[in-house]
Amino acid sequence: MHKQITKWIKDYAKKNGIESLVVGVSGGIDSAVVSTLCANTGLMTRVVTMPIRQNKKTHELSLRHCEWLFERTFNRKFGATTPGPIIHVNIDLTKTFAVFEKQLKLAGHDSELAFANSRSRLRMMTLYQIAQSNNGIVVGTGNKVEDFGVGFFTKYGDGGVDISPIADLTKTEVWEMGRELGIIQDIIDAPPTDGLWDDGRNDEDQLGMSYLDLENAMRLDEWLKNDTNLAISPKEKKQLKKYREIRSRNLHKMGQIPIFKKPI
Repeated sequence: MHKQITKWIKDYAKKNGIESLVVGVSGGIDSAVVSTLCANTGLMTRVVTMPIRQNKKTHELSLRHCEWLFERTFNRKFGATTPGPIIHVNIDLTKTFAVFEKQLKLAGHDSELAFANSRSRLRMMTLYQIAQSNNGIVVGTGNKVEDFGVGFFTKYGDGGVDISPIADLTKTEVWEMGRELGIIQDIIDAPPTDGLWDDGRNDEDQLGMSYLDLENAMRLDEWLKNDTNLAISPKEKKQLKKYREIRSRNLHKMGQIPIFKKPI
């Protein structure tokens, strides 16, 4: 499937006169897979690391992936069909964010969750600055569970992209694709994290569910729409209830912006 996605990205870029692809790399499996797919198009691919008080281990994984991508462009043994030029851009946004954070705290707007989301939005702005400076597009790294299951993304942050190559793939499918592409094993094994918190909390800490449990609940939710009498275990009922609670509070991210329709 990865070859089909690579072709889809390349065709979209060609159709729209796009010369470069810009991907934010976090040290996680999703961004590693997407950046590799982009590199395989043969188009100029800019992989961007944007640390903001970043967890050292996570940042090191992102740097290792960028180095691995760069090596692939010169070494065909890594399996790239048409490896394109890779440029690694590292923009440390720690000081920029600190100024923003200080001003908002002084004004009394000090929500911890809002600041976490602001990190994501600052990164989105950075990616678009780079993309628009190089006739490029921002390529999203969200998967199906995050984008259309529980809405685990920042509105106008990592949710602000031009195309989304893996948004129809579950996390399990992304892990499988990562193995097919030869992604560094440490990245495949790393606990998924959005990297938006000083304390280094991962996705499961925030969601209260593993991606495997989320996928299972997502499937159950779909099946129950077609068969309301489907028998499920007490454990599955508990997972489904938790999944629906998370999904419910994030539905506003997944739909169109509400618009007031003036009377005719």
